[in-house]
Amino acid sequence: MTVKHTPMVQAVDVWKSFGSLDVLKGISLEVMPGTVTCIIGPSGSGKSTFLRCVNHLEKVSAGRLYVDGELIGYRERDGVLYEMSEKDASRQRRDIGMVFQNFNLFGHRTVLENIIEAPVHVKGEDPARAKARAMELLAMVGLESKADAYPIQLSGGQQQRVAMDPKLMLFDEPTSALDPELVGEVLRVMRNLADEGMSMLVVTHEMAFAREVADHIVFMADGQIVEQGTPEQVLDNPTQGRTKAFLSTLF
Repeated sequence: MTVKHTPMVQAVDVWKSFGSLDVLKGISLEVMPGTVTCIIGPSGSGKSTFLRCVNHLEKVSAGRLYVDGELIGYRERDGVLYEMSEKDASRQRRDIGMVFQNFNLFGHRTVLENIIEAPVHVKGEDPARAKARAMELLAMVGLESKADAYPIQLSGGQQQRVAMDPKLMLFDEPTSALDPELVGEVLRVMRNLADEGMSMLVVTHEMAFAREVADHIVFMADGQIVEQGTPEQVLDNPTQGRTKAFLSTLF
């Protein structure tokens, strides 16, 4: 008997428009639990917009998005979608971590306090349990000695490593705002998360990282998925002319 696993992310014909401009044009995609999917493509292709739709920071114009089987941002009754209240949408975001291009921590709180903020004050976890898990996370990324430091005392790369403990991580070009010497540090942390089995959806221009870490690569252009597959299929043996043209500018 075959066991069917629920996708961690499931996009079904997702459209997003800003006025008369269609930024996403019917995106359908599945990200399975414990896998890493990297989205690549030229600027303006809709990559970041799609990522923001996954946790309802942007409202979809049409289609449906599910995270771990739960419809995101809306409730469905008799085939009609009704937008959730912001309170309910925020509840859904508790289990979805997102790292933006510019990553900010609470400057008046220590590293440890930043990590346990969401589990304790949003999820209602026991503080002692949250602290113990936070120290495990810090040890995993080599920052246990920085638990009592404040963000101003950390390098940019170290700040990137301070995260929640979600079931899904979204990364929007996490290395683009960093100094070159810090890029490798952040990518190493992301590799560690991948090795731990974290479900990850990553918008990136780091092709070497995508090749090494991704289970699945999606190439987007003009608001659509042009091609997708394994790193070997998409990066080494693309079949679509648009993909070949994009990669030819990189390799």
